Amino acid sequence: MKILLVEDDQRLAKLVARMLQKELYVVEWVDNGEDAYSYLDTEHFDLLILDWMLPGKNGLEISAKLRKDGYEGPILMLTARDGVDDLVKGLDSGVDDYLVKPFEFKELFARIRALSRRSSRKFEHDCIQLEDLEIDLNQHLLKKDGNQLPLTPREFQVIELLARNRNQALSKEVIMERVWGWDSDISYNTVETFIKLLRKKLDPSDMKRYIKTVRGVGYMIEDPHV
Repeated sequence: MKILLVEDDQRLAKLVARMLQKELYVVEWVDNGEDAYSYLDTEHFDLLILDWMLPGKNGLEISAKLRKDGYEGPILMLTARDGVDDLVKGLDSGVDDYLVKPFEFKELFARIRALSRRSSRKFEHDCIQLEDLEIDLNQHLLKKDGNQLPLTPREFQVIELLARNRNQALSKEVIMERVWGWDSDISYNTVETFIKLLRKKLDPSDMKRYIKTVRGVGYMIEDPHV
């Protein structure tokens, strides 16, 4: 599951992102509405976590604009405002759920799971088809010729990241940051090992059939139909 976190409190944002990554979510973090619009225009996210108080446009304005523009993804609002009128304003702006600061992370995770279930029912066929591969983004499954391939959660995160950004070369640094997080202590060798394992599972007879190496840049999945 890929989450866009919009929070201008750097300390809180890093903590939330780190805790989400420990739960194996892929997290991108921005601190303002304009960057959020840019990310949502160019990438797919399964959930938007949006702070109310932001520089420039606040969370209510961002949510309202996104809904007006046709954005249908789930939005979870974070705020210190806990009045009934504030809750109504948030829901009327288009957010799906509302979490008051300070909060327990177990409650945040529970709300994310609930929003994910609602979203999965709404978008039952959210998958990426690549030749004979089918990547089910809701169920976190990878199938080849209809048969499920056994992947670890981290392996699925890597293939999901490459598939969502197909035809775009991603560096090892980008893969490390988006899959393991900013503060991880893994090395480039870890990324190389995961790519090798994925290639072997995808097609042991042709290791580079699906995941290409772009010399001097990183790795890429090609899709001529996109």
